[in-house]
Amino acid sequence: MREIKASDITLAIKEMCTEANRTLSPDMKRVLYNAADKEESPLGRQILEQLKENLSIAASDDIPICQDTGMAVIFAEIGQEVHVTDGWIEDAINEGVRQGYTEGYLRKSVVRDPIDRVNTGDNTPAVIHYFMVPGDKIKLTLAPKGFGSENMSRVFMLKPADGVEGIKNAVVTAVKDAGPNACPPMVVGVGIGGTFEKCALLAKKALTRSLEEPAADERITALEAEILEMINESGIGPAGLGGSTTAFAVNIETYATHIAGLPVGVNICCHVNRHAVRVL
Repeated sequence: MREIKASDITLAIKEMCTEANRTLSPDMKRVLYNAADKEESPLGRQILEQLKENLSIAASDDIPICQDTGMAVIFAEIGQEVHVTDGWIEDAINEGVRQGYTEGYLRKSVVRDPIDRVNTGDNTPAVIHYFMVPGDKIKLTLAPKGFGSENMSRVFMLKPADGVEGIKNAVVTAVKDAGPNACPPMVVGVGIGGTFEKCALLAKKALTRSLEEPAADERITALEAEILEMINESGIGPAGLGGSTTAFAVNIETYATHIAGLPVGVNICCHVNRHAVRVL
């Protein structure tokens, strides 16, 4: 049994909060720069150039890429041979978020209750998803999720007879309904299968997959490319002002499902598709 201190988890989460909010992952940078070179609309190209400049300013001044520093979403993959010492893992994660957002001067956007709307003042609690996995390590993935795009997400409970065409239509419908509200160009996470809540979780997790990493199944890779083409043919474009770059990528994750169902979750993220990873 390998022991990991709760304080080490807190430190990792603290560092990830500032890292994810101030810098984009290399794959996101590359797709942004590539899109700016290929964008067909002059206005769309101008907007993409402004987004590149914004990234540069955030890096040079060590400030957030976006004013909405999001609600912290954490995927915690915990090896079954790990024992967390000197504290409870959930407390450790939330303490890391508290320190990261307060000491990093990141905007605090979390309210303690959806009805009374009183701000917690430190961006806690985080949304934490736990997964037990083999091994003696803990893998933490932190994804700050802004709500301009989060509010545009959808779940479609399709019929099996709707098939692949129904899936494509659902995703494209979600994107078109989102329009400029999701701050395009966007990354579209799609979860197919499972149950009502499972497909939504799959869609959220899909956003953390590198845009340069193909899906495990060639059929899914082909479907991602087809849906991406359909989305970019919509003409919504950067900032919703027209162009050929409405989305950078479509990432799809799948899971087994019931014979009577075809759940499809669509979790949209803006051009600031942020995430950071640590393995302890």
